Amino acid sequence: MSRESGKNFQWTVLLSLLFAVIIAVFAVFNVDSVPVNYLFGTEMIPLVLVILGSALLGALFSGFFAIFKSYIGSRRIKELEKKLQAKEEELTRQQRQMQEMEEQIDTLMAEVPVVETEILPPKQM
Repeated sequence: MSRESGKNFQWTVLLSLLFAVIIAVFAVFNVDSVPVNYLFGTEMIPLVLVILGSALLGALFSGFFAIFKSYIGSRRIKELEKKLQAKEEELTRQQRQMQEMEEQIDTLMAEVPVVETEILPPKQM
């Protein structure tokens, strides 16, 4: 883990704990029972349970969303790594072909006879 991501993780944990303490203090001051309407009826529940339950559900949804996002990101990374590997293999193959062509050019150049000629000035009339 890099130093930067370690600091980010520490801040995330610290802020999460601070948020949890604030919710707990808020919940303790709200202990009265309140009516909660379900689809199939109404029931009196202590407000502290409603607050803590809502916070827990929010944390669970956030956690699932973060896990899903991480999963999608890791799949994308694997896909890009496969593409990168394919491109590197193609580059290696092309470099090999280029080297073979340069060797063929060198061989052909060695076979071409060198003709030495003397350049004469044009005749004057």
